[in-house]
Amino acid sequence: MIKTFKNKKLEKAYSDDDYSGINPEHRERCRLLLSAIDSACQVADLDQPSFRLHQLKGERKDIWAVTVRANWRLTFKFEKGDAYILDYEDYH
Repeated sequence: MIKTFKNKKLEKAYSDDDYSGINPEHRERCRLLLSAIDSACQVADLDQPSFRLHQLKGERKDIWAVTVRANWRLTFKFEKGDAYILDYEDYH
């Protein structure tokens, strides 16, 4: 279950189904990924080829990412069955 957000536009999309703050080309993909993250019980539940799940490195090694499109990712920390500090970012 998603517990906290870092990105306010993503939080509004999730809580109010208002995707106006999200790039129009990313909206459907974000909707799909948010639903998958929300229903995941463990990070392995998100390990589908189309999601391109990967763990970040270095100082962000406790953060996971799934691909929205091109360089855009949803990033999050996953602990005890819940997702925290969910962000929508281009970190490349």
